[in-house]
This record gives sequence, C-alpha cells and structure tokens, in this order.
Amino acid sequence: MTQDVAWPAKTRELHSHHFDSTIWNEFKFRDDDIIISTYGKAGTSWTQQMIAQMMFGGDPELAVAEMSPWLDLRVPPKQVKLPEVEAQTHRRFLKTHLPVDALVFSPKAKYIYIGRDGRDVVWSLYNHHANANDLWYDALNNTPGRVGPPIDRPPADIRQYWHEWMDKDGFPFWPFWENVRSWWAIRDLPNVMMIHFSDLKRDMPGEMRKMAAFLDIEIDESRWDTIVDYCSFDWMKANATKSVPLGGAFWDAGAEVFINKGVNGRWADTLSAGESAAYEARARQELGDACAFWLQTGQHV
Repeated sequence: MTQDVAWPAKTRELHSHHFDSTIWNEFKFRDDDIIISTYGKAGTSWTQQMIAQMMFGGDPELAVAEMSPWLDLRVPPKQVKLPEVEAQTHRRFLKTHLPVDALVFSPKAKYIYIGRDGRDVVWSLYNHHANANDLWYDALNNTPGRVGPPIDRPPADIRQYWHEWMDKDGFPFWPFWENVRSWWAIRDLPNVMMIHFSDLKRDMPGEMRKMAAFLDIEIDESRWDTIVDYCSFDWMKANATKSVPLGGAFWDAGAEVFINKGVNGRWADTLSAGESAAYEARARQELGDACAFWLQTGQHV
C-alpha cells in the first residue's frame, strides 16, 4: 500500500548562481505531473524530447524547452515561472537538477532520474560552460537574488577543470555525489524510474517504451517511427532551437552547441589511467559498489 511508503521529505534549500530550490515550496502538484531529474548533462533534454514526442504523437514543432522548464533554475524568478507553469493545460513534464532532500516530493507525480558516468558528465559540462556567452554570465550572476559567489569563465585546460570539479565536488556548478546518492536511495519507490544514458544510447526505442509504460503514456503506434526519428540525436541537433532554453541565445555558436556530441568516453584521451582509477575509487567510496557500478555502466550488480 502506497500510504505505508516512507516518502522523502524536504530538509533543506539550495541556492547558488543557478539554483533557487524554494520554488518547489510554492509549486502546486497535479496528480499526473512528470519530473525529469539528472545531475546535469546526462541526457536531460534528450529525455524531455522523448517524453514530449510520445505524449504528443510526434510533432516536429513542439517547443520542448518552453513546455518543460527547469523549475529550480532561478532565472527567470519563481514569480514569473510559477504562473506560467500553472497555466499549462497539457500534462506537465518538468525538469530539476536538485538532490531529493532539496526537492518537494509528491507521491502522485512520476519521477525519472537519468544517470551518467561523472567523467562523461564533466566533458559535456565543459563544452556547455566554455561556449557560454556574456548573456549567460549576466543572467546567472547579475539577476537579483543570487546567493553565493558568481560563476566565472572556465580554465582553458579541461584537465584543470576536471580536477577542480573532483576536488571541490562539482565546482563550479553543484555537488555531484550527493545528487546521485540521494536518487539511488529512493530507486525502489513505486513512482521512481532510474534510467541510464548508456542504455538510451544502446537502445533508445526500447528505453522509450519502458518510459511510456511507467508514465502511462499511450503511444500512437501509427506514428512510432516518426516519434523515434524526432528523438534521434541527429534530428535534435538539426532542430536544436526547439529543445534548448531561449533557443540557444546563451551560446554564441547557437543551440547546436548545447546538443553537443552525445557520446561517452571522450575523457579517455585526456585522463591518465591513474586519474581515471582515482575517479572510480572515489565513486565507490561516495556511492557504494552497487551504485558506482550502475553509474559507470548502467548495469545492476
């Protein structure tokens, strides 16, 4: 019985140049809400696209980034964002990058968490950060309400970026290990589904079918091939303005730079064997063997 489940409770707020977790305190859940969560750069936009296309039967004109906002991003402020989300009449599918204990958790909503090896996350994150333009920095650093230090431009050396991210746990964004650990801890709840970037790469149609079943989305089988095509990496990159916030205005190279390469293992040409082994040992220490193995491979022990 779901009433006997020990549901997660919010115990803290997270504020930064990106976060305002207090928006969840005022958010009014609907029973069919979908929450898509990752640490970041783990297939969030890709999963949003899949869910949107399955719900709407394959529509190339869907403005998915507008339909599915990042709720805890502090820009625009919650006074603007909350009324817009409340006014949505379609089934809502929202994204978050918060750990579970900074999130208001609804027993009625459905939650999908996407995992990805931290090394792959950082390589994608660096591309995202290094290509951001002045508008991005101005919005994050100068919009009123920022708590904590501003975000600065990244170093030219991605290895330095990697070591700072490791040594300062997610710097200059947000802590990595607690995010993964918090979602792994609730993986067995009836309204939580854990998926992995590697599985999406290996069998995207199969993973989409699993998501549709979990979310109670009835697929229009006559449109299935089209739906899958609109979720392919090549289609999304060619039509990136529809799935990237503000149509890519925060990147001078355009929305296409946000939908970068979608591949794993690029770190292998940069990190030494010792650096890679240190990451894997840290993952086991922070997450435990089972979670660390899943995060690296997508497989369960």
